Parts: sequence; C-alpha cells; structure tokens
Amino acid sequence: MSSTFDPADGDRARDLDRLVLHSWSQHGSVNPFTVARGEGVKLWDHDGREYLDFSSQLVNTNIGHSHPRVVEAIQRQAAELATVAPATTNLRRGEAAERILSKIDAMAAVFFTNGGADAVENAIRMARVHTGRAKVLSHYRSYHGNTGAAVNATGDARRVGNEFATGHVHCFGPFLYRSEFWAETAEQECERALQHARRVIESEGPSTFAAILVESVPGTAGILLPPPGYLQGLRELADQHGIVLILDEVMAGFGRTGHWFAHQHDGVRPDLVTFAKGVNSGYVPVGGVIISEPILDTFRKRAIPGGLTYAGHPLAAASIVAAIDAMTDEGIVEHAAHLGADVLGPGLAELAERHAIIGEVRGRGAFWALDLVTDRGTREPVDASVIGRLKGLLMDRGYVPFAADNRLHVVPPLVMSDDDARTGLAILDDAFTALT
Repeated sequence: MSSTFDPADGDRARDLDRLVLHSWSQHGSVNPFTVARGEGVKLWDHDGREYLDFSSQLVNTNIGHSHPRVVEAIQRQAAELATVAPATTNLRRGEAAERILSKIDAMAAVFFTNGGADAVENAIRMARVHTGRAKVLSHYRSYHGNTGAAVNATGDARRVGNEFATGHVHCFGPFLYRSEFWAETAEQECERALQHARRVIESEGPSTFAAILVESVPGTAGILLPPPGYLQGLRELADQHGIVLILDEVMAGFGRTGHWFAHQHDGVRPDLVTFAKGVNSGYVPVGGVIISEPILDTFRKRAIPGGLTYAGHPLAAASIVAAIDAMTDEGIVEHAAHLGADVLGPGLAELAERHAIIGEVRGRGAFWALDLVTDRGTREPVDASVIGRLKGLLMDRGYVPFAADNRLHVVPPLVMSDDDARTGLAILDDAFTALT
C-alpha cells in the first residue's frame, strides 16, 4: 500500500492549503493534519503512515471511510442523474425519506437540507410558522450550527460575536458532574434542571415560545447523557404550553449511541428531529428535518417559506439509501451498542482508575467523553496547553483524536472492530502515561 503514496503530494497539499481559510481559526495559525486516503476506521497521510480514526472526523463517519456500498451507490447515481432541481420528483429522494422514516416512530415526512445547521434553521422556522410565536429555548451547553438562528440557539462561546438573530433564550441543561443546581444525585439534577427551564419559560412568557430545542445528547458540549426523565419532562413542559419540541440528532443520530436515534433511549416523542452527519456518514453533504404529522398538516394548508437549491440532491439521496441499507444489513447500530457496553465503556473506566487526570468518563455506544481535570477533588478543568500536548502525543502514536475544551472525546466509526478499539485504548493509556 505504501507505494500508492507520494510525499510530494503532501508537500503540495500543504502549500496549497494557504489558499484555504479554515473554520473557526485565524488564517495561517493552524497546521492541519494532511489526509491522503481513508478506508474503514483508518486514515493515511501522503507518507503512507497509518492512523486509527477515533474522531470520525467531526463525529460523522459512522459507517467508516470509503464503505464500498455507499461509494458504489454514489458512482451509479452520478452516471444516471448527477443533479436535479428540488421541485422535481426523484425516486432516490423518496427512497431516502422512506429509509429515514423507517428508523423512527410516528413521524410523517422529511424536509431535506444541505447539512445540520440549515436543518436546525428550518426546524426553527417550521416551529415559528406552526405556532405563530417567535422565541426558542435552548441550552447553554449546546452546539446547533453556524447559520443565523442555529448559532444563536447554540449555547457555547461560538455564539458570542454571531448574535444577529432574535428570539433566542437559554437555560442550563442537566450536567451532574458540573452541576449548576448544587445537585448530588441524577434525580436532583433532573428535577432542578426541569424547574429551571420551567421558570425561564414562565418568566419569558409561555405564549411567546415557539420551540424548545435541545440535542438529545449534547455532543460537542461534552456528551452529556440526559438523566432519566429529563427529555420526557421537556416533552410535558412543551405540551403544557403548546410549544414544539425539536430534538437535534445531527451528531447523536443514526447509530452513534447504539440506537438509530439517541432519543429512543428515553422513549420521548419529538415534534421535529434534525439530522445530518451519520445519515450518510458525510460522503455527500446532506441534512434534514423529520416532521411529525401535526406539523406536516400545517404545511398542507400553507406553503413552507423556505427551500435550498440542493435539497434532496440525488447523490446525497443515493448515499443515504445505501448507508442505511448497509447499516441495517450489517448490524452496525447493534455493533455500536456492543462496542460501548463491552469494550469502550469498560476500557475507558479502567483508564480512569489508572490516570488521575481523567475526572469522569461518560457516554454510550460509540459516543464517549473523558473530562480531564487538574484535581479530582476540585474538578478544575485542564487548560488548552494540556489538551494540545495530549493531541500531539496521540497523533505521534497513530491515533486521530477529537478534543473540545478540557475533554477528549472517544468517537470512532461505528464499524470499528473490538481489536482496533482495544488498540486505541492502549494508545490512550500510553499517551496519558507520557503526558503525566
């Protein structure tokens, strides 16, 4: 395999990269990892060096890199019909909607977008049209995308400097390890977080809220599994005041947590669900909104005020059909559940026993976070320099990491074998030993 790689291509890629302004970065201040090839759970640089991908890039390559069924479907569709206007009827688009709806209960239709941010954007628009109201309640610890309303709904620091949309209200969601509510148990955290959300809605005026928008499992914010009863409590709060419940499944959906959708762990019924990333593992840009019958009925009576040139793009639709079929036939979602319960969960817990820098391990399926601290007693987060050194140690050992704030997220493709997962855990152990 090494003979297929040319280091000169890597030099040229790095030289041309000066023409690219990278997301969330100061131009010229970054030195990105140069990727030449991907297959399964592995990546290679132009020198032919092999890496295990424990980032799934941006937690989206759920089916792994270059899955042959998805690649072949895109190639076949490109030869048949490479693009078509969204106002047309296209068989592949309908099949993609059918496959998505087959994996979720009691939902009626799909509105396709180009990615996750504009999925959230359009879900908010739908809720506002449906209710005739404007305000949206979302969590401070959240990320919903970088378009106008989506970034205002976002709770993390990336919102600051982008606050140009109106009608956005935030509250703290549950996070027992760093509780805002002085809670000591999951039950207390759930009860107090719900009361906090309730009081924010009451104080802002319940009749002014169009939507409650939350990630089923906040991902970039730290893989914050909701305590039992929290999502159901939001459902009841929404029903009480005629508010639309939007669950953001852009990162947590399509098998990442060991169910097709993360909210299925909690048995909650959403009104709208946003998706992207894992629906086709990012092979072609795509996202969308899954719509319940009552909201779909609103748009039977009036036109939806929005659309996108590439909505339901045939290449994206073909990749969705192939990805969902492959994930179903190959038991990939079930494997993700096994990976979390039998390999990653126990293995990460053992790492925490050996390395005091790991304050907490949390997650499920192939969706885990290590909360890194300077002291377990105070839970003071490590700073960016520690995370930078850790990322360097991992890359040197052939492990592609995903880090955010003081956390290392362990989020490999769902197709990762037990052996590769254990290899990754051993690399983590070695890197933490070298770090501390």
